[in-house]
Amino acid sequence: MAIKIRKEDALNYHTQGSPGKIEVNPTKPLSSQMDLALAYSPGVAEPCKEIEADVENVYKYTAKGNLVGVISNGTAVLGLGDIGPEASKPVMEGKGVLFKKFAGIDVFDIEINEKDPKKLIQIIKSLEPTFGGINLEDIKAPECFEIETELKREMKIPVMHDDQHGTAIISGAALLNALEIVEKDISKIKLVVNGAGAAAISCTRFYISLGIKKENIVLCDIVGILRSDRTDLDEIRREFATDRDLYTLTDALKDADVFLGLSAGNIVSQDQLKLMAPNPIVFALANPDPEISYDLAVATRPDLIMATGRSDHPNQVNNVLGFPYIFRGALDVRATAINEAMKLAAAHAIAKLAKEPVPDIVNKAYGEDKLGFGRLYLIPKPLDPRLITTIAPAVAKAAMETGVAKYPIKDWDAYELELQERIGIDQRLMSVVIARAKKDPKRVVFAEADNRKILKAAQIIRDEKIGEPILLGNKEKILSLIADNSLDLTNVTIIDPLEEKEMLARFADMLLQKRNRKGMTVGDAARLVTQRNYFGALMVESGAADAFISGLTRDYPKTILPSLQTIGVKPGVNRVAGMYIMNTPKGPYFFADATVNLNPTAEELVEIIGLTADAVRFFNMEPRIAVLSYSNFGSAKGEIPEKMARATAIAQKKYPDLVIEGEMQANVAINEDIQREMYPFSKLINKRANTLIFPDLSSGNIAYKLLAELGNSEAIGPILLGMNKPVHILQLGSSIREIVNMVAVAVVDAQSNSNL
Repeated sequence: MAIKIRKEDALNYHTQGSPGKIEVNPTKPLSSQMDLALAYSPGVAEPCKEIEADVENVYKYTAKGNLVGVISNGTAVLGLGDIGPEASKPVMEGKGVLFKKFAGIDVFDIEINEKDPKKLIQIIKSLEPTFGGINLEDIKAPECFEIETELKREMKIPVMHDDQHGTAIISGAALLNALEIVEKDISKIKLVVNGAGAAAISCTRFYISLGIKKENIVLCDIVGILRSDRTDLDEIRREFATDRDLYTLTDALKDADVFLGLSAGNIVSQDQLKLMAPNPIVFALANPDPEISYDLAVATRPDLIMATGRSDHPNQVNNVLGFPYIFRGALDVRATAINEAMKLAAAHAIAKLAKEPVPDIVNKAYGEDKLGFGRLYLIPKPLDPRLITTIAPAVAKAAMETGVAKYPIKDWDAYELELQERIGIDQRLMSVVIARAKKDPKRVVFAEADNRKILKAAQIIRDEKIGEPILLGNKEKILSLIADNSLDLTNVTIIDPLEEKEMLARFADMLLQKRNRKGMTVGDAARLVTQRNYFGALMVESGAADAFISGLTRDYPKTILPSLQTIGVKPGVNRVAGMYIMNTPKGPYFFADATVNLNPTAEELVEIIGLTADAVRFFNMEPRIAVLSYSNFGSAKGEIPEKMARATAIAQKKYPDLVIEGEMQANVAINEDIQREMYPFSKLINKRANTLIFPDLSSGNIAYKLLAELGNSEAIGPILLGMNKPVHILQLGSSIREIVNMVAVAVVDAQSNSNL
């Protein structure tokens, strides 16, 4: 099912914090008068003179080489049409976010109040000194064809109208693989295209480049078949007009091998689909509703291969598979254009990647056991970390081979490492976790359901199919809060522990059996189970729920105790620990222990190291562990360095397969250059630490909170390690986003627990 988007949520998303979705951050220090003098006057004059002497130095001394202009006049926005340049700005900012997230490319979005194509061409052309590339967006047809063609002819940087070419490239890759599966020759197939806008025309042209014969193609618009005797066709559409005796979509679909829809939802009938040739290929790409629904199409033609634009069906044609990586490759060789060869290279690279074994991280992200090339997997998934290292090099090589690359790549191994540094699965950790959660939502019980944040988070996790919320608390109060905050939690499960006499009696017996030899009386058990933290934990322990979330409004020690007394730790675990994931601009770092153990001994730290390593692997990453201190390898004496050195030595023997190094200072742990220069024996050289073990709760807690507030980092956690069943305690005062992230972690934890 598609994600449910509410107007209020969308507007709040764009207004919370700073308005919009993007900001500009300096990449150089600006902390002293010298810094300012170097950044601006008088120091800035020196790079200016170098660029004046050789204009190519602009790539050396400025951000141009990694800067794309996303430009629109707002005349063809999404499904909204001509809404104007100001109204298009949220979309352009969104495009910029995708460029940054998936390819590490910076973007200035520019909305231009001009509809005259010739004037618009001149305006965009004048911006060439600023950008390394231009992504045209949401400009209506047929003007977009003229604008792109002229800009490509006149400008010496890559220009691409993604509305035209993005869908063409991605669907082209899917077409190549679909034809291979059904064993049909691309030069002999019959193609019917429904829609005659920018994307449809560009897809048709691109498919011809892939090998389809023009005489085997029929285009249809809202009027009917594009025929040569029609008087309403412009020059662009007349290019594909036919003289054949065809007048309607039904006429065209008879014995057709491929249907490409870029038009409107639910306009293809079962009867029309039945007219197609055996093993038909249907790309119904209208959004949000395909030209024929997926379920109806599959039921009508079991021999069908189908793709849509939706994420809830197989073979999603999503432009994010293409444009970030195409521009990445073009920028990295300073290409003067994005030519047909580069687009073809991208399509073939995408098609080839789909045939390669799918990494476990991708299978897990989408809740699959064995994704693999076939009718239900024609193209890679958007969260596949290999996309950037597959498509960008292919595009760069094509640029070099066709003579448009001004800065050829010589060391391809080094280039792949550079791409991985720019972005990879590190930047998408929570995206992967949320995607995994959605594949098998679990029952998550909230102890603090009489809180607006919890209720809003519960609405989100239900809307996005992350989990199934169970709300604990006074039902009347919860319903009143839901109404007061205009939330939609219809039919959600609400349980007031005080009214559940049978459950209270059963839970009291369970608690007493666990604690009767530890001083608990019958009366104590009966009283405690009425408390929501006990009741919720016992729901998980009894199987009435799959995961437990609490801690938003209560201190950590008070919140965790009921779970420890009811659920307890895993067999073989002596103590639980707390871990935070810090999502930083350099990727995620795992901090332990920052919440539970006040001052662990060396032996206790070894157990914490083992628990943390398992947790890092749970997130599909290989732990590289630095044991932290104020000393480097014995450079200073004291209780903490000695404890951490002992913990390191024991852990290295106990876990010989892990990369564990220490004791060491935090800056040394994450700075390979310092290690290489000062400590060349370090096991973390070329394997930068991603897991930091702190000597005590105080240092870990201070570190993660400072990084969260001052370091432009997102804290995910605390994630409770070592519990026998999924229990996760929120940070006091967590945001709605942090609650949702924690629920996703809890759901994936519950999925893993159910598979044991």
